[in-house]
Amino acid sequence: MTIRRAPLSLLVAILFVPASAYAQSQSIGVTRSIVPDQPFAIFYPETMVPSGGAGAPLLLNHPDAPLQCSMDVVAVEDTSWTADGALAALDDAAVAASWADDFPGFAVASKGTTAYQSGPALIYDGQSSNSPMGVPLTIVHTETVDAGLGYVLDCFFATDAAAQARPIVDFIIANFSTRNDAECCTAEATTP
Repeated sequence: MTIRRAPLSLLVAILFVPASAYAQSQSIGVTRSIVPDQPFAIFYPETMVPSGGAGAPLLLNHPDAPLQCSMDVVAVEDTSWTADGALAALDDAAVAASWADDFPGFAVASKGTTAYQSGPALIYDGQSSNSPMGVPLTIVHTETVDAGLGYVLDCFFATDAAAQARPIVDFIIANFSTRNDAECCTAEATTP
């Protein structure tokens, strides 16, 4: 898979509300693909609002916090892709350049592999010193390939809201599955 960044148009829906307005939910929502040849299941706190999907990126917006995730299914040519191989080939400068137009000062802070519920994925995160919304953002990017399809899950949140947002992002990532019949929640994940 190639380095991919979310289109800026996906981010305009982020509303920045003070972190004190943030509240976590113990109820879990789920969105499953309705496209048979692009299966997935994504689990998230029920307070998040899903939109899009069915051929367009699926967006999850938190109505009371500066947090948005987007998930997209894309065709891939390299079906031998692995998370470890993608990590070994990851070029930090190229990744930073791919995000920098929309997120000035973006730099990769960490990278590695992680586990979706359905298998391994590449993960990296970084911060931008500025954004079109006028605040520094943290971007968490994950991707995997399964059955000839690429799955890209990106989450964006105000860097100053990381303490509240990152546990939700980690929960969404750990419980994401490239299978429609997946059930929540993995033993390793805790409900936000």
